[in-house]
Amino acid sequence: MQIQFKLLTLIFLTVIFCFGQVAAQNSDDLEQMIRASKTRAILVQNVRKAVVHIKVEKIVRNPDGKMLNNPMDLYNDEFFRRFFPELRPPKNQQPKKRQNPNREFRQQGMGSGSIIDSKGYILTNHHVVGEADRILVILYDGTEKEAKLVGTDPETDIAVIKIEGNGLPVLPMGNSDEILVGEDVIAVGNPFGLIQTVTYGIVSAKGRSNVGINEYENFIQTDAAINPGNSGGPLVSLRGEIIGVNSAIYTRSGGYQGIGFAVPINMARKIMRDLINTGSVSRGWLGVGIQDVSHDLMQAFKLENTKGSLITGVMQDTPAQKAGMHKGDVVIRINEISIRDSNHLRNEIANAGAFAEIEIELVRDGKSIIIKLKLDERPKKLGQIKIAPKPIPTTEQVEMLGMIVEELTEETAKELGIESGSGIVIVEVKPGSPAEKTGLLPGMIVQEVERHAIANLNYFKKLASELDPQKGILLLITTANGSRYIFLQAN
Repeated sequence: MQIQFKLLTLIFLTVIFCFGQVAAQNSDDLEQMIRASKTRAILVQNVRKAVVHIKVEKIVRNPDGKMLNNPMDLYNDEFFRRFFPELRPPKNQQPKKRQNPNREFRQQGMGSGSIIDSKGYILTNHHVVGEADRILVILYDGTEKEAKLVGTDPETDIAVIKIEGNGLPVLPMGNSDEILVGEDVIAVGNPFGLIQTVTYGIVSAKGRSNVGINEYENFIQTDAAINPGNSGGPLVSLRGEIIGVNSAIYTRSGGYQGIGFAVPINMARKIMRDLINTGSVSRGWLGVGIQDVSHDLMQAFKLENTKGSLITGVMQDTPAQKAGMHKGDVVIRINEISIRDSNHLRNEIANAGAFAEIEIELVRDGKSIIIKLKLDERPKKLGQIKIAPKPIPTTEQVEMLGMIVEELTEETAKELGIESGSGIVIVEVKPGSPAEKTGLLPGMIVQEVERHAIANLNYFKKLASELDPQKGILLLITTANGSRYIFLQAN
């Protein structure tokens, strides 16, 4: 009995001791959480001092450049009527006679920005300030200052404005390449005019492209709440450094749905410097047509994986041509950077800058080739091939996998901006055929079959008779948007 009592006493004391340890541990954990929260709060206070509220005004004009003196003038605007047909004057209501025909009609907007220089340079979005007639900046302490537009880049949605100032608080820049998916981030801005709003989230993804927002895309995706008015504000790491410029949201409702996009600061930094130094952006230019490497194309070109960017065309008198690049080459590396896909290649070439000397590694016929070249400056306007008219039948036609082709006429070649005798034209695609399922359309030009240039219909017939459609056929197709490789295979 005495032994049992002693045993029970020991168990009781052990439980009490363990409970005390757990309570102490929980207390320590709580204190750590509180300290972390306070540390984050202090960081936010410092960041907010360098974030500004931007108000803009724009005088609405007709296509002929005249100011709209009355909001009702919008209903007579072709653009407005085409894209906003649901917004019409009430039935049987005509615009009233203007009381003041000289009154200006102004649109107002808002956004955010980050002070990136103590002398008053502010980083924001093009879509916030790019078309504004007046820009007003409200600082953290409520001070209002007029700002001027330094420069803007619509292709990345980046802009720089400037206010008069000296010794202003500055938001330091981080390295967006080093951030990891899952890292905590903070968005600061003025959603819906609610000044100095802070939201908290994580990096959801990196390198988002093909979103359809900007010409050059390499977005950081975040679930930190971003809403209208956040545009141009910073996405900040827990080091208190700006790692992105909040630019857009993906939404079906017009508001936050957990998917926001920010331009990486490493992309914005070069653009910002160009805008401050010259007022415009200078981009590198290689002079090639490109496309991603699909699984089918990987097999057709005997590649190890789908990484890299496939060259579909080389333009005349460009760095690519001078360096000896060919159609069918696959670029897998630029300098020390491995290329993921075509968008990545495009961004890296552009960011390298005009006249930069670079080293390119490419795969040609299964072999690695290293070339060095000097980039040109990207032309301001890039020509576009016109859509081919429906060809007039000329000679006999040949069918392959539901694709009916014939000789390319000189007229059609001229319309496309290509040399006569450099392909054959698709005149019909049968419904439900492999050609239709692959996306081939009448008017497209077949320039290569299995890497062989097609000069005429007879050569195409010879190649077609020697190939096995069951194994698949590699085609180079030219369209109004350039050239791309297609893998055509029988069902």
